[in-house]
Amino acid sequence: MTVNGWPVADSDMHVMEPPDLWQRYMEPAWRDAAPIGLSEMRRDMRVRVKNHTMLRMGLIRSTGKRADSAWKPEHDDAYAHAEKRDWDNVGQLEAMDNEGLDAAVLFPSRGLFVLGLDSTAMIGGDGLEPEYAAAIARAYNDWMHDFCQADSARLLGAAMVAPHDVDAAVDEVRRTVTDYGFVAAFLAPGVVNRRPWHDPAYDPLWRECERLDVPICFHGGGQTYLRPDFSLEIFDKLLMWHTFSQPLGIMTVLVSLTAGGVLQRFPKLRVGLLEGNCAWAPWLLYRLDEHYEWLGRLDAPDLEEKPSTYFFRNCYLSVEADEEPARYFIDRWGADNLVFSTDCPHGDSKYPHAVENFLELPLDEDAKRAILWDNWVNLYGPRHPSIQAARERAESGAPVA
Repeated sequence: MTVNGWPVADSDMHVMEPPDLWQRYMEPAWRDAAPIGLSEMRRDMRVRVKNHTMLRMGLIRSTGKRADSAWKPEHDDAYAHAEKRDWDNVGQLEAMDNEGLDAAVLFPSRGLFVLGLDSTAMIGGDGLEPEYAAAIARAYNDWMHDFCQADSARLLGAAMVAPHDVDAAVDEVRRTVTDYGFVAAFLAPGVVNRRPWHDPAYDPLWRECERLDVPICFHGGGQTYLRPDFSLEIFDKLLMWHTFSQPLGIMTVLVSLTAGGVLQRFPKLRVGLLEGNCAWAPWLLYRLDEHYEWLGRLDAPDLEEKPSTYFFRNCYLSVEADEEPARYFIDRWGADNLVFSTDCPHGDSKYPHAVENFLELPLDEDAKRAILWDNWVNLYGPRHPSIQAARERAESGAPVA
């Protein structure tokens, strides 16, 4: 399954987890407090954790009769096959066939929000105990491992890790990569207990990802209870807050990891900054480097290079299917730091025409091939056994059915 003779990989495809995932997969000690996926509307992505509902606002609106969602009407037919199968792994593979994808790294839907509370110590007993947060992540990863068994060379897992307990997060990355063959770990951009990502407390997690040769990926989603709130809090409509939340979240991660010295300390750590566009990067990196020249000797004396150098060495941004302004990034720096994303099956995806839309962008052929495949291999690790298996099958032209 190729496009113009090229294999095609999705850096960021989503699953629609069953509402009872955590009730079925949580360890017995935590099962009574298992998060519950809500089903009050069609294709509900919200999840109830303790006394909190995530997403908090903006995803649904009252019609007087029922809650309605922000899915595009044209997706009713496009996703009907998956919906009839309750979004199972066979339906996932069918969606990949429809879109023309050889392989995809899978990220959650409800799971983007399920860890969106600080720890107990921060908010007076109404947060996520670190042990509980770690158990939520383990349950999701156990389910994801089972989900990928339908075709483990095409369906590739990214591990949920809970930053509430860094030692537990390290253990979970090790477990999922070693035992399950997962190809990445992921975090939400919003920080727990207001501890920024460049805090040395997270160094054991970055060190373990570097040792295992898997990337750490950051992926936002929507409004939870973590701060800072990248939807800027003042907006109450999805149209407005979603415009900000995805790019701003990964912008802050980029600044934290580069100017904050993480990529100085861990020069082989690969970072995926997903589903937040790429066209803003020329401006942000210009401004960040400018501030490094001005203040670096005071605020970042340990940095040996300007922040943009660390970005180009270690980081990848995703290109949305119709992101026409991506050409500004590529015209300035080339395409080596960009990967492709369908965002299927979410409401703003261009599925089943995401690849088709991407191929219509005003980019040269070498850039398109690199974004659709080569850079995906580099981000997720050409030496990782699961990536090797996906690569060998896709590049051999073997049938995927």
